Amino acid sequence: MEQLLIIEDDMGLNQGLCKALKMEDRQVVACPNIRTAREQLLCGGTSLVILDVNLPDGSGLDLLREIKADTPTIPVILLTANDTDMDIVEGLEQGADDYITKPFSLSVLRARVNTQLRKARVAAEDGSGGRRFYQIGRFEFDFDNMCFRVDGIPVELSKTEQRLLLLLVENQGIVIGRQNLMEHIWSDGTEYVDENALSVAVKRLRDKLGAWDDIKTIYGIGYSWVREHE
Repeated sequence: MEQLLIIEDDMGLNQGLCKALKMEDRQVVACPNIRTAREQLLCGGTSLVILDVNLPDGSGLDLLREIKADTPTIPVILLTANDTDMDIVEGLEQGADDYITKPFSLSVLRARVNTQLRKARVAAEDGSGGRRFYQIGRFEFDFDNMCFRVDGIPVELSKTEQRLLLLLVENQGIVIGRQNLMEHIWSDGTEYVDENALSVAVKRLRDKLGAWDDIKTIYGIGYSWVREHE
């Protein structure tokens, strides 16, 4: 049975979400704060988390980091009243799988919850396919173990940066359009993400990897990871 964990301190909204998302084969657990959410997560069995950013006992982004560090395969959808570009970027950079701002349509939220659960099931059944390891010059990228090295030195990448990097290195020498990148990196949420978010993600990835000459900007079109000796 699927188990959804809703972490929202507005109990009226929390109960409304529980009612809207509950199904015959789905359990929905309401938590009003980070403390009770941590206790519930320790019990295991959580399939997806809906997480408010502003909670009475701390920031939802801190809990998001904990969840993604302990169980990175659990999808997390952030709820927030903040809708500026940098708020969106920060949440996604911390590893959120989707992001929705208040007020929102319950039917849209249901659809996006179902999409994330479906993706998680497919990933579990597929086993992530073959090994995704790339050694390109001074770079070593092991996506299965989330281990990234430059000149042998480990580099920590956010989930968004990992998605962006995987798309680029899987398609070395090919220009990937900005819209295509956004649709794959922020799947089912591009309508809530300004194009500036992609520019910010590319800059951070370049800076972290020192890949200023490797990630090429094709102005007005998109980006490409330059093939070796190109």
